[in-house]
Amino acid sequence: MVYQNLGCPRPAPTVFTVAGTNGKGSTVAYLAAMSAGLGQRCGSYTSPHIRDFNERISILGEPVSDQCLVAAFEQVEAARGQVSLTYFEFTTLAAFLIMQQAALDCAVLEVGLGGRLDTVNLVDTDCAVITPIGLDHQDFLGTDLSSIATEKAGIIRAGLPVVCTQRQPPEAVLQAAAQLHAPLYRRGIEFDLAGAGADLLEFSFAGQVLAVPPPPMAGRHQLDNLAAALAAMAVVEPNFSAHPPVIAAAIRACKLPGRMQQAACAPAIILDVGHNPLAAEAVAACFRANRQTGIVCVLAMLADKPAEAVALALDGVCGRWLCADSPGDRGQRGASLARRIRDTLPAAQVSSTGPIDAAMEEAVSLAGTAGTILVFGSFSCVAGALAWLSQ
Repeated sequence: MVYQNLGCPRPAPTVFTVAGTNGKGSTVAYLAAMSAGLGQRCGSYTSPHIRDFNERISILGEPVSDQCLVAAFEQVEAARGQVSLTYFEFTTLAAFLIMQQAALDCAVLEVGLGGRLDTVNLVDTDCAVITPIGLDHQDFLGTDLSSIATEKAGIIRAGLPVVCTQRQPPEAVLQAAAQLHAPLYRRGIEFDLAGAGADLLEFSFAGQVLAVPPPPMAGRHQLDNLAAALAAMAVVEPNFSAHPPVIAAAIRACKLPGRMQQAACAPAIILDVGHNPLAAEAVAACFRANRQTGIVCVLAMLADKPAEAVALALDGVCGRWLCADSPGDRGQRGASLARRIRDTLPAAQVSSTGPIDAAMEEAVSLAGTAGTILVFGSFSCVAGALAWLSQ
């Protein structure tokens, strides 16, 4: 009802909606970059943010201004009447309003939680993208992969394409696509992205091959994200493959903070907003590929996150654990997190530091100029590290 009161019909731009457990933000970034490279007016909506709320809503490649946000918030507040809205519902409606007023050609939307009941799902997508699915937010989405996949599959629309980064998506996704007669595109079957040289990849789709550069963000998991974005764009834009230099330039320029981001050298400080076992496995694989071990891990996680499974995934690459406080109602003290890590890895070197600043100071001391520090566990953890680095 609030959506109708705002005067927002279905947005005119081509809409990509991205759901999944990990890789959503990177996939959105690749899609937005390629859309802009093709000369389209593109906007994106992601969540959460790292440092400033404005990061969530990007118009033509730039975060929206404070003034733009306030004006949209005021319109949503006036339109809602007696309707109660959650924080995410309120801010998502504001994002939709801003994007509609921007007269976009393309809108790329990241699902906040799940898919079926997420506020982003108010908008009918032209192409659904589903990234790898793992166990996360189990209190809301279900305790097993099948239940979680069912929620994610809620973004699929009848007769419209769905792109999956997994060769074998969960059965719930396959069933939803079949029931809705939604064309299904899976990496390794309907499309693929494979190496063709040291600095060259080949994207194959519908009998055509497009040479593209490797993803600028580190980790093999970024191949999944880039492949999904390329496939979604190829499905929706018939002339997509006719512009290889433009697509290549867009990929090379695509950067996203907090995704295996090297924020400093001597010691190397790597920031990653991953906060679940699937993300930890991807990060560990990246370090193993570079034969990096003995890493100092600054870890801060919400109390309801599976810290034990994260520790097991990073065991072997992280040799020292510094557990910091996590803020907010769902947060936990570093001392509590340290106990959980010790119980899981009895032989590990684990200590608690209190604030993230103290953890960063100790990490630098322990790593020395030749070492590596991984900051991991949540968006707020990375935000705290960035604030410390800026000082």
